[in-house]
Amino acid sequence: MDSILHDLFARQAFTSSLVERNFGQVSGWIELVGVLMLMVAAFWLSNRLNDRYFFSEHGSFALLRHIGRRILWPVLMMIFGAAALFVCNLTEFRAVWLHLLILAARWMILIRVSVAVVHAALPQNKLTDWLEKSVSMVLWVGFVLWLSGLDDKILEILDGISFSVGSGRLSLLTILNGILWVGILMIGASWLARFIGERLEKSSLDTNLSMILSKVVKTVMMVLAVLIALPLVGIDLTVLSVFGGALGVGIGFGLQKVASNYISGFIILGDRSIRMNDRLTVNNFTGYVTKITSRFVVLRNANGTEALIPNETFVTSMVVNESYTSRELQQAFNIQVAYHSDLIKALDIIKSAAAAQPRVSNNPAPLAVVTNFGDNGIDLRATYWVKDPENGFAALQSAIFLDIWRQFNEHGIEFPYPQREVRILNESQAPSSIAMIKAGMQARSDTKSDPAMDSGGDD
Repeated sequence: MDSILHDLFARQAFTSSLVERNFGQVSGWIELVGVLMLMVAAFWLSNRLNDRYFFSEHGSFALLRHIGRRILWPVLMMIFGAAALFVCNLTEFRAVWLHLLILAARWMILIRVSVAVVHAALPQNKLTDWLEKSVSMVLWVGFVLWLSGLDDKILEILDGISFSVGSGRLSLLTILNGILWVGILMIGASWLARFIGERLEKSSLDTNLSMILSKVVKTVMMVLAVLIALPLVGIDLTVLSVFGGALGVGIGFGLQKVASNYISGFIILGDRSIRMNDRLTVNNFTGYVTKITSRFVVLRNANGTEALIPNETFVTSMVVNESYTSRELQQAFNIQVAYHSDLIKALDIIKSAAAAQPRVSNNPAPLAVVTNFGDNGIDLRATYWVKDPENGFAALQSAIFLDIWRQFNEHGIEFPYPQREVRILNESQAPSSIAMIKAGMQARSDTKSDPAMDSGGDD
């Protein structure tokens, strides 16, 4: 039993002579065909099981479902290969390809789990896709080097390239090892911080408080990842003091704005001066807060344009927050009606048309007032409060206008056209053109004066 476990999980030495002898024998080709058949069978079975048990990667346990889908095929290959290798050991058949299949399947499990964690820990973009492919490629190259036995020689060469840092020795192997461990721990810390952040967002905590806690957790996790990784590879933490002065100078000059924006992000979240979906005006740009990061705030206006405003701006400059005390925003419009219209009825129609919209607040109720007696008609102004300004105003105002137009037509309230009254002081000396215009206006007035007569004439 011990020898079987050793064959399954210990590193095997596949020498070139053994592989050549396996290719040169019929049994070797038969074993290769059998291994390919095992791979196809494992692939078919994994697809069936994935469709039945891991059909969705969303909802609860999304990461575990994703990992389950990714590793099911190599797990089945390893199980099938182990069973076939057990039979070969009973028959004293010297298997080569089965050993290689088990080793490759085991390494594939490691690769797919690593890529799945990277996929879950980092935001989805082109850089993440490139990182996933790079991790997969590096691990496969490492597997080939490990299998061929070249890994020890490469490690010796890397360890031989070194330089002194203070009283210590730092080799290229140590640096690469440190980068590896820092990367692993930082990805794990990023995933854990993202997991905690999602739970905080779903909790009953205030939005700004949950964002502060998420940023603090992420920062602490990243710092701990570095502090844990460096001692693991033999780097004394006192070595960091060498870079402390340079880092301080960098923060004092080049990184001053970055540090200021980072601290300002905590300030605006802590004092709750800015929240998600607030309507802000910054430097003549008006939009809604869609994202608050460690460095900037994203504002999106009605036409989809997004502005990235540094966090420092919200601390040092004047910012208009139209949603600071209340999310409701006031809107207004002007309407002109003819002088002979029922003015009281027109005001009631305007108020009822605005109040009939479900997005318009009833506290305070819409208001309509007379503002001026103009040249062509009476000027009216209406104001109302919108409950959800983040959904826009154009469609809402259009619905109000259509309702007003319909009710005005029903009650005979007219919208005035621009008009001018021309008086002729001395009609006897009026030019013939003016007389013709006057005659035409009189004829038009006569034809419109008696609708009943017009209808009778049609009969």
